[in-house]
Amino acid sequence: MTCRGNQPVRRAIIARALSFSAVAALAFNSALTPVVAAGDQAPIPAVAGGSMKTRFLALGIGKSVVVDLPDIKDVLVADPKIANAVVHSGQRAYIIGATVGQTNIVFFDSAGQQIAAYDIAVKRDLNGVRAALKQMLPNTGIQIEGVGDGVMLTGSVSSAIEAQQAGEVAARLVGGADKVVNSIAVRGRDQVMLKVTVAEVRRDIIKQMGVDLSASMNYGTAVVNFNNSNPFTANNSPLVPGNNLTAAALTKAGLPSVTATLRAMESAGVVRTLAEPNLTAISGESATFISGGEFPIPTGVTCQTSTTGAIGNCVQTVSFKKFGISLNFTPVVLTEGRISLRVMTEVSEVSAENSLTGGAGGTTIPSIKTRRAETTLEIPSGGSIAMAGLIQEQTKQAVNGLPGLDSLPVLGALFRSQDFVNNQTELMVIVTPYIVRAVAQKELSRPDDGFAPASDSQSTLLAQINRIYGVAARVEPAESFQVSYGFIID
Repeated sequence: MTCRGNQPVRRAIIARALSFSAVAALAFNSALTPVVAAGDQAPIPAVAGGSMKTRFLALGIGKSVVVDLPDIKDVLVADPKIANAVVHSGQRAYIIGATVGQTNIVFFDSAGQQIAAYDIAVKRDLNGVRAALKQMLPNTGIQIEGVGDGVMLTGSVSSAIEAQQAGEVAARLVGGADKVVNSIAVRGRDQVMLKVTVAEVRRDIIKQMGVDLSASMNYGTAVVNFNNSNPFTANNSPLVPGNNLTAAALTKAGLPSVTATLRAMESAGVVRTLAEPNLTAISGESATFISGGEFPIPTGVTCQTSTTGAIGNCVQTVSFKKFGISLNFTPVVLTEGRISLRVMTEVSEVSAENSLTGGAGGTTIPSIKTRRAETTLEIPSGGSIAMAGLIQEQTKQAVNGLPGLDSLPVLGALFRSQDFVNNQTELMVIVTPYIVRAVAQKELSRPDDGFAPASDSQSTLLAQINRIYGVAARVEPAESFQVSYGFIID
């Protein structure tokens, strides 16, 4: 039976039913979207038509996330030691990260059907490390990610020192350098040229005045011999080296004699040493420069023994000692163009002073005079600093004579010798680093540029050694100097 009179009422009922269905569907879809705590990654579970997809969820240690699902009845946690899930009500659950590791969590409804599944990865909370790196190195693109129990640094920086600083900060905050994988790349590795100047001036002054007296006189059967020898003791030398003529030799000839040897000497010398080694190396790498030689030092004799016990074929064994100019340095380019240097420089030379003479053949082993400096310092590019310096003055003075007679006025000088030795040394080591770039070959010059040997006719007739020295067509600009010039007489 059809009731046509109630058709408007029927339409209103159908409209209300449709509206109620739309609201219910909207509420159901809203319930499927989880609510995530601030600052954490939002998982997106999908539940449609009874199908379920596993979603990945990353958590920090001690961090949590809120999940809203319809009809939560049961939950399965694979490893509660890594992460745990707490069901607060039938529509809300909490997932909490406990320790570093991975696990999974599955939610079930009242019918026993899976309504959501999560793969949980609990990592370190790196927000504090990121903030510290951002504060210390604000202009770098360093990223930090958790890897198991450690962290990995990636990105790029402008210098090696920034990469080192980032690694040290991360190691301090995560509990050790063994938990940090530093994969930061340096965008441009600077090259540093180091110029070292070793300048030394040594002055030696020696003044000596000495008299040796010897006499031999015969009076009948009486013989009187007198010998007064006054060596120079300040520099350990005799008054007259190699003098074999003595009064005793004249006495054997039966002739009376009186011999006097007078030596007066004054000398002054100046020695100047200048070394300027230059060396270039990449920032963070070490470089070594050596210019010099080696000289042999006898260490013993090695002899071969025959089967009968006879010794023969003896060979002198030697070892070699290096001398010359050496430079070793390790540069590290810091921020703002500053350079940290680990420098070791040495200038050594063979010297006859303190030499050793010995052996059957009278072999003389020389000594080595060495100036060495080693330190770590920080200098801006193009700046100079005195790395080391020495001012040394040594004075020796000695008087030798016959007691009593050497104190007589005027005549006492005949019975004594005196010498005075004064040594002065001034040494300075200056270092200057430069951040350098590669240039074209034409911009560089060699010491032999423009050198050409002279022809036979030029060397024979004109005594010329070379024809050209210097680059042709290079004219130096004329300059006027308003300064004092000339010779300085000391």
